[in-house]
Amino acid sequence: MTIFDKIVSGEIPSYKVAETDEFLAFLDVFPLKEGHTLVIPKAAVDYIFDLEDNTLAELYIFAKKVAKALESVVPCRRIGVAVIGLEVPHAHIHLVPLESVSDINFSSPKIKVPESRMTALASQVAEAFNKL
Repeated sequence: MTIFDKIVSGEIPSYKVAETDEFLAFLDVFPLKEGHTLVIPKAAVDYIFDLEDNTLAELYIFAKKVAKALESVVPCRRIGVAVIGLEVPHAHIHLVPLESVSDINFSSPKIKVPESRMTALASQVAEAFNKL
């Protein structure tokens, strides 16, 4: 069982920003930038390209809506997208608010966002998501 499985089951708390029956989006607790969000299928599949075609397409459509909500809340030039697939054996997409290409460098030190800000961000993004 991965950390993402435990988040899906509610065993580990998270800063949820969006959820459907099949997908979940939550703020990364070790973000590159404020608002860094992870988008996952709830079903545990290790490698994103092992997802069924329709699930992969729906995951990206869900991620697009999350990105639009995130962009409306966090000031940035764009929302960057990355799929690395090595850090947690559960398919996931990183959505990172960007001002420059260097903002999505995964070898950069992670930032610390206060819990109160994470809670506020999650609520604001969730509200924006629900309005789309």
